[in-house]
Amino acid sequence: MIALREESEIATLREANRIVSDTLVTLVEQVRPGITTRELDAIAEDCIRGAGAAPSFLGYRGYPNSTCISVEDVIVHGIPGDRELREGQIVSIDVGAYYLGYHGDAALTVGCGPVDELRRRLMDATDRALSAGLQAARAGNYLVDVSRAVQRVCEQAGFSVVRDFVGHGIGRKMHEEPQVPNFDTGVRGPLLRDGMVLAIEPMVNAGKPGVKVLRDGWTAVTIDGKPSAHFEHSIVVRDGAPEILSATPRLIWGQR
Repeated sequence: MIALREESEIATLREANRIVSDTLVTLVEQVRPGITTRELDAIAEDCIRGAGAAPSFLGYRGYPNSTCISVEDVIVHGIPGDRELREGQIVSIDVGAYYLGYHGDAALTVGCGPVDELRRRLMDATDRALSAGLQAARAGNYLVDVSRAVQRVCEQAGFSVVRDFVGHGIGRKMHEEPQVPNFDTGVRGPLLRDGMVLAIEPMVNAGKPGVKVLRDGWTAVTIDGKPSAHFEHSIVVRDGAPEILSATPRLIWGQR
């Protein structure tokens, strides 16, 4: 079943996602050469708990940290540790917060200092793909309209969409129905209705779309070693443009 949220629930989801977006703002400000992914994770946990929430990811199916921090060829689910960031790398940061019974979830990719043309174009295309997916997430459209919009932007830019991981519904559980593919599956999917809450999250590779999961059971990397980018917002489907729950005036992504 796909939940249709009451406005009182959406108000709580809005606050959960505000905590997520504020945490992302803080982390982006801390990305610099020499900082470790574990240090970033600790900053995120302090932000989330300081706002009266709990990290959604910590302990989820055994996941050991509060954030996913994925560097360069790591697509998603990068486990924070001793890895130091280096100038010229791109870093995807995924944050979830659990607040008063509801989850918020968002992600973005940033450069650690200046990045080369390939990485800049990859981040730009993924960001624009998210924007296209958001604009298609309107009541009266079908789920496949979102998927097609994301895929079109990515492939027109010369990049490939990851098939192994998808977006999702979100609410009382971090992952709810429906799954939100970033590519056309050939199935129309459910009709989008006012009050559906979705996490739309393109994961886009500079090279081939294939994925390899490392021995830790979490870290997903590109099969060809080329970089990957990841942008995500949690939204409410509306009759017009969707409400972006994880938007923040201090840091703009997926809104072009």
